[in-house]
Amino acid sequence: MPGLGSCACGNVSFQYSGEPALTALCHCKGCQNWGGSAFSSNVGVPTTAFSLTKGEPKSWVRNGDVSGKENRHFFCGDCGSSLFSRPVALGDITLIKSGCLEETNIPIALELFVTRRRDYVVSVADAKQAPEMP
Repeated sequence: MPGLGSCACGNVSFQYSGEPALTALCHCKGCQNWGGSAFSSNVGVPTTAFSLTKGEPKSWVRNGDVSGKENRHFFCGDCGSSLFSRPVALGDITLIKSGCLEETNIPIALELFVTRRRDYVVSVADAKQAPEMP
């Protein structure tokens, strides 16, 4: 499944090829803070299958809540859209924020940090539930 994505203002765009390595909702506090939401929705692809097609995002680093390892977050410096991240704990995987993708029907296979899920959010049917990062 090839994918295309961009920020809200269109100044940064990207693409990936092949099938995602993972699809997940993350309920960790870091994702809640970064996304300004109850969770982040992610499509993980091999970094070698991901490429920028327009613009250059800005980035910042936050260490993982549990792993303590670097998690570099990329965003549009113009509109502020959260675009993707590269957590060291996941190796050669780029986590794309699914809200940036043109494709809107990507099934979620995994939910992470479910012990931190907000009370008003229900689990995704058929998704594996993990208390932390496996």
